[in-house]
Amino acid sequence: MTTARTTSRGPAKPTATPANRARKSGRIRRAPAALAEHATQHTLATNPLVGVRRKDVFAAATTLVGRLAAKPRIVGGQYAKLLGESVRIATGHSTLHAPDGDRRFADSAWTDNAIFRRMLQSYVALGNSLDRCIDEARMDPAAASRARFAVSVVVDAIAPTNFVGSNPAALRKLADTKGASVIRGFANFVEDLASGRSLPRQVDARPFTVGRNVATTPGAVVYRNELLELIQYAPTTSDVHARPLVIVPPQINKYYVFDLAADKSLVRYALAGGLQTFAVSWRNPTRKQSAWGFDAYAEALERALEAIREITDSPDVNVLGACSGGITLTALLGHLAARRARIVHSATLAVCVLDTSSIRNATAGLFVTPASVKAAKAASQKRGVVEGSELSRMFAWMRPNDLIWNYVVNNYLLGNDPPAHEILFWNNDTTRLPAQLHADFLGLFATNGFANPGKLRVRGTAIDPRRIGIDSYVVGGLTDHITPWQGVYRTARLYGGARSTFVLSNGGHIQSLINPPGNARSWFMTDLARARTAEAWARKQQKAGGSWWPHWREWICARSGARKSAPRALGGERHPPLAPAPGAYVLER
Repeated sequence: MTTARTTSRGPAKPTATPANRARKSGRIRRAPAALAEHATQHTLATNPLVGVRRKDVFAAATTLVGRLAAKPRIVGGQYAKLLGESVRIATGHSTLHAPDGDRRFADSAWTDNAIFRRMLQSYVALGNSLDRCIDEARMDPAAASRARFAVSVVVDAIAPTNFVGSNPAALRKLADTKGASVIRGFANFVEDLASGRSLPRQVDARPFTVGRNVATTPGAVVYRNELLELIQYAPTTSDVHARPLVIVPPQINKYYVFDLAADKSLVRYALAGGLQTFAVSWRNPTRKQSAWGFDAYAEALERALEAIREITDSPDVNVLGACSGGITLTALLGHLAARRARIVHSATLAVCVLDTSSIRNATAGLFVTPASVKAAKAASQKRGVVEGSELSRMFAWMRPNDLIWNYVVNNYLLGNDPPAHEILFWNNDTTRLPAQLHADFLGLFATNGFANPGKLRVRGTAIDPRRIGIDSYVVGGLTDHITPWQGVYRTARLYGGARSTFVLSNGGHIQSLINPPGNARSWFMTDLARARTAEAWARKQQKAGGSWWPHWREWICARSGARKSAPRALGGERHPPLAPAPGAYVLER
């Protein structure tokens, strides 16, 4: 089955609900830590740029129904099996159980209580029957995957955990609170409805303020152009490496995923290693900036690199890009290579897929067809921008269990507030994409421009990642459902396997990126990307315990030059500080 999520553009105006009265009194109800931890595995970061159109889902379901109608024996056979299993369930002889790892049925009542056990087994039996129908329909693999997705949306929606009367945790809380949980849940539902949300809130955003308790590392904006602000961070060591590091974030979310709480800040970790650290903060575009595309972003980023070189008096820099920021960075590096401009010494790319063929079979790629790409492009051209909240909704219905029904249960059935978690706060602080950049990203699906040299042109030059010719450090997440690690491995290969260090972290899309030392459950594998396939590479590796951050810092410091005294002030003669970090662009709505 599948999973999902919701979106919010910031704190909503409080309404007079019991939950809000509790907030005003200083008591913030936090959801269980397990909910917050689970939710952070399904953050957005790289949004589905095409999305899932209702007509495509309906078409997938219609194709399945038509196939089964032509083969009634399949339906009859599965119906007979379902009846037989129903008899075993009713008499207590069924051996069906929830799929391993399905957190919806973690409550012990689903196994200990006969009524709830039968509910669960009936639900599993129905899902299994529908899955077997798809198997026996013998459609082509792409059609079967789409049909399975369409069926899973319905099956996920009717899960017994999604209703008060068939959710043991909700019934228990209803009794324990003498009905107060239902009142709070209804208040949360009314609050979401009044705020115009089409999905339940994923995060309680009120405890967080950018610059106060997230994005707090001291620094200053030392360069600004129409597309970006460049932040230089204050050194935390007496001496620093001569070659600076600049972090390039995705364009959809704000840059401070790299500077969350102090113990989850890659920026602070880099500074502690003596790295002169800069970060790009992209502007939130409006319809007026609809023409911004790869050309505009690459040029703006190159101007920022020039400013860094002038400020640090370094002939070149190290760069780090994540998700779509890594795609933009690679476009610039390919352009620089075509010009033979050697101003970048090494590149770190995290959860970044360049070869779009590698995500065709992922959930986000199921409905990527020429027709859906054309429709998505036409819609963004008409509006001038793509709203991050819109992309969030699309993504939610790709993973409804984790990102919709999870919060229906927590917020409405149990009457809890959504979790107050900095990663989820950042994830919901979405931005817009200009229509041209959206079109350029969509064009990669049509041409696979990075994997096919010459198909992608940036600022008049043909892009070929194999000509970039620098050391690279590429990080993928083992459980990443947005940018599958096998696709990220191909990114390392495109950069040149003999010079690309590939790291496989055991986290998901954001967990593998925000991976500070100290988590006993973290591990990673690393080696040069010399094997032709990701699977062949993985078979030869051994796990290293802990976070990959220390390994990366050792790698990047070895490529950052000799140490020198840390600068006494931020900026330089031509680039004086313009504003304190986190700057102005990050606050734009």
